[in-house]
Amino acid sequence: MKALQFKRHGAPEVLEYVDATLPASGTDAALVRIHAASVNPSDVKNVAGHFAQTTLPRIPGRDFSGVVEQGPAEWIGAEVWGTGGDTGFTRDGTHAQYICLPTTALVRKPAALSHEQASAIGVNFVVAWLGTVTYAQLREGETIAVIGAGGGVGGAVTQIAKSLGCRVIGIDRHPVAADAPAARRIDAFVPYDEHTVEHLRSLDQLADGVDVVFDSVGGVAFETALGLARRRGRVVEISATGRRRVEFDLIDFYHNETQLLGADSAKLGVVESAPLMQAIAQRFDRGHFDPPVIAHRYTLADGRAAYAAVAQGTPGRVVLLP
Repeated sequence: MKALQFKRHGAPEVLEYVDATLPASGTDAALVRIHAASVNPSDVKNVAGHFAQTTLPRIPGRDFSGVVEQGPAEWIGAEVWGTGGDTGFTRDGTHAQYICLPTTALVRKPAALSHEQASAIGVNFVVAWLGTVTYAQLREGETIAVIGAGGGVGGAVTQIAKSLGCRVIGIDRHPVAADAPAARRIDAFVPYDEHTVEHLRSLDQLADGVDVVFDSVGGVAFETALGLARRRGRVVEISATGRRRVEFDLIDFYHNETQLLGADSAKLGVVESAPLMQAIAQRFDRGHFDPPVIAHRYTLADGRAAYAAVAQGTPGRVVLLP
């Protein structure tokens, strides 16, 4: 089979387009032909060497959508999708024509989505679901502020929160693109600058802050995130942009009784991610979620260009079509 592979860490140029051995399905496993696989920023960082757990040589890629060709009879021909913090890191990933997965990792793709659309969901929606639903336990009627609402994860958080019946305050440096699914789900937009906290707390019924803050930026935005939370509010952090170590007023923090939560989807392997993908699939099929905008499509042979586009921060999702 054809695949992208890296034998050393570095820029996208270290990726090679190779003939790889077709993985054997074996007992309690399935061989999936990949119809589409997205390229995430974490894939680019993985190739660059940011993840200590990655073993080389390795086929990268976390998200996929495809069809089962070998495995249990009840799964043959099924359209499936998935993601994992192990795929592309400690097991060969999705940027290939085939992937072998445990049968416990198989989840049927939402019928409402094409393979391209389905392949661009996993990482963003899983970490959004993990932080919003599993950890912060966002509830109907609450208000959530989403820092980085214009990004992939922020957009997923916005969709999840709105499906739960919550008020959503979008925060970003620039307004969310009009064609993004998140745009029509944001109840109010606040620009990210030195006055973000003041502006949010001037909104109707938000003088005391919001119930949940989902900070997809972190680092430079961390103190702002804490300042947006009401008493006993929950703050979810998933990144550390621009600054790994942060400072904050500990007395203000404990007086406000703030709950600080970290969410890392990379800790969930493809098997552990399956229940979340199942829950997300159900909401897509019920019409609660809309797929992201696919900005660019590449063949595997042009994989380096796909990685370079993501590394440069191209808007919209980038998809490989094996």
